[in-house]
Amino acid sequence: MSTPTRAFVGRLSELDVFDPLGDKVGRVRDVVVTFSASRSRPRVIGLVVEVPGRRRVFVPMTRVTSVEGGQVITTGLVNMRRFEQRPNETLVVAELFERAVQVRVDSGDVVGATVQDVGIEQLGPRGWGVTRAAVRFSASRPGRLGIGRRRGETYVAPIEDVVGLRDPSEGQGAAKLLETYEDLKPADLAEVIHDLSPQRRAEVAAALADERLADVIEELPEDDQVEILVGLEVSRAADVLEAMEPDDAADLLSELPPERQEELLAKMQPDEAADLRRLLTYDENTAGGLMTTEPVILGPEASIAEALAVVRRQELSTALACTVFVCRPPLETPTGKFLGIVHIQRLLRDPPHAAIGSILDKDVEPLLPTASLGQVTRTLATYDLVGMPIVDEEGHLLGAVTVDDVLDHILPDDWREERHDVVTHEEVTRG
Repeated sequence: MSTPTRAFVGRLSELDVFDPLGDKVGRVRDVVVTFSASRSRPRVIGLVVEVPGRRRVFVPMTRVTSVEGGQVITTGLVNMRRFEQRPNETLVVAELFERAVQVRVDSGDVVGATVQDVGIEQLGPRGWGVTRAAVRFSASRPGRLGIGRRRGETYVAPIEDVVGLRDPSEGQGAAKLLETYEDLKPADLAEVIHDLSPQRRAEVAAALADERLADVIEELPEDDQVEILVGLEVSRAADVLEAMEPDDAADLLSELPPERQEELLAKMQPDEAADLRRLLTYDENTAGGLMTTEPVILGPEASIAEALAVVRRQELSTALACTVFVCRPPLETPTGKFLGIVHIQRLLRDPPHAAIGSILDKDVEPLLPTASLGQVTRTLATYDLVGMPIVDEEGHLLGAVTVDDVLDHILPDDWREERHDVVTHEEVTRG
């Protein structure tokens, strides 16, 4: 009789998936299990596999023929519909790693621990189950763990000796989940977070750094954005809003009750709050409602080399980095007198020592903040622009509208939720 196939999920979630011909299908990102009162062990029903295009799909364990040799082999039949977690399903990496549990040890004591990894095993020709859990002890008193065991020690326990794995515990961490997805772009991490339960979403949001959380929130559907922001402590919510693009932050604030808006604005830096208050006065389908108040702004005497150094900044979005807006001092919105724009291609063609004031594009007429979405869209399309200036009646630069701002408003409201749905190649029932 052959040795049962075994694997720890932490290791499995890094493996590539191949079809029988050796062609790569994708990479394992998580394992789906179900709990049942009639079974002592959770049942493994499938894998969440990331396929090209950062799409995550469900591959049933009945389609898995091998998980050995540092790779996963499938039958080649994969449902390409975007994975959606069902109420009775649990994601091991996303929901079980870092969970606080109680473990029965050799001494007979039941002690506190946190889950570090989960072991699965093939129990029959078509069945897989959770058989082990690697835990880290958190007992606070010497002797509680039995002879030779210490707090912080890692221990592999039979799954039957682990209590509390099924139900969420207070203080569950999200470090392991974020470690698994640390290479994802904000839009892709947002998709992962969107698929989580509300409680787990809140835990992950709490574990993310402010800047990373701000980037992710900008990519989430509106309901998720509001849910996460409302769930944060007020001071932290204000910090996250400051880290967001001003136009996105204003859009999110507009979805909150007025009293909550004021509470958050009062916690923000005065200059950041002033920008958002100004943006909130514009209708969302006007240039003022679409614009960001933080485009790249330089004076006409700045050199091309200086301009290139500024647009290289990592925190700038691709759209904002394509255009430099040239104004007379002071070089900030809404006070600088607008002179013209310089496109990044022109910066790359001219000598680095030249002043950007000598290569201005003055043919683009700026729009007023009251301009309609249609006017903005037509102007961007007519002049093949990535970004365009928005000014007041005296010609002071108020902000800039970029192509991505316009796309967010002309696409359907639910485009973020449907962007990875595709035609199904094979319908798979999982129960």
